[in-house]
Amino acid sequence: MTIPRRKLLLALPAVLPLGQALAQNAPIRILVGAPAGGSTDTLARNLASEMGRQLGRTVVVENRPGAGGNIAADAVAKAVPDGNTLLMSFTSHAINASLYPSLPFDPIKDFTPLTCVATSPSILVANPAVPAKDVRELIALAKARPGQLNFAIGAVGSSLHLAGDAFKMQSGAYIVNIPYRGTAPALQDVLAGQVELMFAAVGNAQSQIRAGKLKALGVTSAKRLPAFPDVPAIAEVLPGYESSAWFGLFGPGNMNPELAKKLSDAARQAIATPEVKRRLETEGAVPVGNSPEEFARFVQAEIPRWAKVVRFAGAKPE
Repeated sequence: MTIPRRKLLLALPAVLPLGQALAQNAPIRILVGAPAGGSTDTLARNLASEMGRQLGRTVVVENRPGAGGNIAADAVAKAVPDGNTLLMSFTSHAINASLYPSLPFDPIKDFTPLTCVATSPSILVANPAVPAKDVRELIALAKARPGQLNFAIGAVGSSLHLAGDAFKMQSGAYIVNIPYRGTAPALQDVLAGQVELMFAAVGNAQSQIRAGKLKALGVTSAKRLPAFPDVPAIAEVLPGYESSAWFGLFGPGNMNPELAKKLSDAARQAIATPEVKRRLETEGAVPVGNSPEEFARFVQAEIPRWAKVVRFAGAKPE
């Protein structure tokens, strides 16, 4: 006997919520609160293709840039928690909790943490004309010339901006921030000698460093990076300093635990594959793939950590 489609659909909610029953018929969307071509977008696309294979589903990336990632985050916070709408967020998810006077969502309660995909240390670079060969000499130079050295800032409130302010807060050096509309023009002015210093993503700066067009003074990871073994960690001079960007996968809040586990497992398996690991490392990122519980604890700790730097910086959203 053939059951009419209408009667079949009406019968589905008795087994499980209709949104979850229909989820298998729709692609999974990973929303990214940054433009196409940036680090967050690239990492999301690297993850999506392999994650789709793990799930036997189509996984697509949708860019919704603006407001430091808040537009995409708000859309996911308000989405049905059926596993069809996910968020690839970044460090600003924690920074925005104190940077913005009010948010249309709660960065903890309105999201289900799935996994931290990767971390991405940055590197403190200088124009070769700067008369400092390492972090210790830079701090001494900045203190001898207060307000005469400048940091190029690609985006106000970004992790790279606050890496610089954390450096100033901990070192006591007075270095002026020069804001730009994007990393590319900021980096270009450091290369041209218009601005002396910048905290840059490793992937963006490594070719210029190797070509001798930028001087690498220190990395923001707790330890030296394998790609730059001769560049000290800033923590070697400022104990406890660390400021790696991170990228994480979230679902809407109140997601069914079994569904969240299935998505988390697929993402973590994707991150562990040699191809995805290679792609992430090519972008200067360190693959992570931790458990939802570990990622949740991490995000909860990040919010107050960055709040201290935001207060010191007096940063305001653009």
